[in-house]
Amino acid sequence: GLSLSEKILYWALLSCHWALTVHSATSARVLVYTATRGFRHDSIPTALGALNKTGQSINVVFENTEDSSQFNDGNLANFDAIMFVSTTGEVLDDSGKAAFQKYLNLGGNFVGVHSSSDSLVNTTFYGQELGAIFDYHPALQNATVDVQVSHPSTSMLPAQWHIQEEMYNFKSDPRAVGAVVVLSANESSYVDDGTRKFGQGTPHPSAWFQEHGAGVESGQTAGRSFYTSLGHLNETWNDPLFMAHVTGGLTWALQSNTTRAFNSSASVGNSGSTANPSSTSPS
Repeated sequence: GLSLSEKILYWALLSCHWALTVHSATSARVLVYTATRGFRHDSIPTALGALNKTGQSINVVFENTEDSSQFNDGNLANFDAIMFVSTTGEVLDDSGKAAFQKYLNLGGNFVGVHSSSDSLVNTTFYGQELGAIFDYHPALQNATVDVQVSHPSTSMLPAQWHIQEEMYNFKSDPRAVGAVVVLSANESSYVDDGTRKFGQGTPHPSAWFQEHGAGVESGQTAGRSFYTSLGHLNETWNDPLFMAHVTGGLTWALQSNTTRAFNSSASVGNSGSTANPSSTSPS
């Protein structure tokens, strides 16, 4: 028989699959960006493999790139969501940033994972769309995160989730831009000897969502945004609970009804005519 963790992942993926297929026969198309200009996580290939493995189960076609020139109006318009997975540093130039903001303005969805919050740190719209920018983390160690809100990204998790992780601190409170915190760091469960220079709100945010992404220019169409600070280790990406957490956040974001996977009159997203087999080979 299946182990408990395998059963949890099975039911989480089944519910995500139902949530997508009940609305549309078209696969959602997601661009996974893993470019790095600073620290590079050796878990990136594992992350891509894990996403690719789950793609069919949740009716999502993942395509990976590290080529910043792919951030142009024509290309981005084909995707229902853009994921930044463990990106670091200045991973887009000005034209790429402009195309990314235009994509968000047209209803595109965004998902950030782990060190995506240590990317484009001086780009205002990106920080708002993500929710908060990374400040520092204490040493990798065992810790506990507490579920704050029932959400597709947390419904499979224990109320107190024990993990080995870098427990991120942020330069602002994501709630200040309208985010809802779904996971918080239990600060009594780990040691943090760093100096905090910024207020990030309480409880300590670790993952959150925005019903309407805040990095959108006034008067435009805002899709959904989801961010989780977890995802440092290879072992994390091999954990069924973590994968259910990430894919739960992604499938929730895709249900924004602002992209073509669900809304044929939307301005961006997969119309069904451009779907390709899942690919996670860097361009």
